[in-house]
Amino acid sequence: MSKTPKSSSVDAELVRQLAELLDETGLSEIEYGRDDWHVRVSRGGGSVVQSVAAPAALPAAASAPAEAPAGGGDDLSSHPGVVPSPMVGVVYTSADPDTPAYVKVGDQVAEGDTILLIEAMKVFNPIRAPKAGKVVRILVNGGSPVEFGEPLMIIE
Repeated sequence: MSKTPKSSSVDAELVRQLAELLDETGLSEIEYGRDDWHVRVSRGGGSVVQSVAAPAALPAAASAPAEAPAGGGDDLSSHPGVVPSPMVGVVYTSADPDTPAYVKVGDQVAEGDTILLIEAMKVFNPIRAPKAGKVVRILVNGGSPVEFGEPLMIIE
């Protein structure tokens, strides 16, 4: 797919992969994007594909947070320490159920440390700390689905 939102070409293979992911996860809608474009595939009477420019502000977390927000219902998408989800998938806080979480609130992380995994299309993608700092909030639970741009945690 072209990286410009004005392009009318659609990457059919990407759409097929996203539709397969819908079937595998039981989700009714999935959105994926990079830079200034994204594509949304949803089910309900047929798949709808839409290519638009990325939103200026990322959506707030839709799932119940692992740590209760201090301000209750804060929009964390613009927080300077937010780590947003780079993809749609299922988040995992550890490599497997028998190992401890990659990070917990209060941990110091270095830039590039693995802080979570996101499974997308049967691939486990490591999510790395974008900067060094202290993990002050974890906003997702292991095993829960996440959307593109959804805040995952706060590192200050």
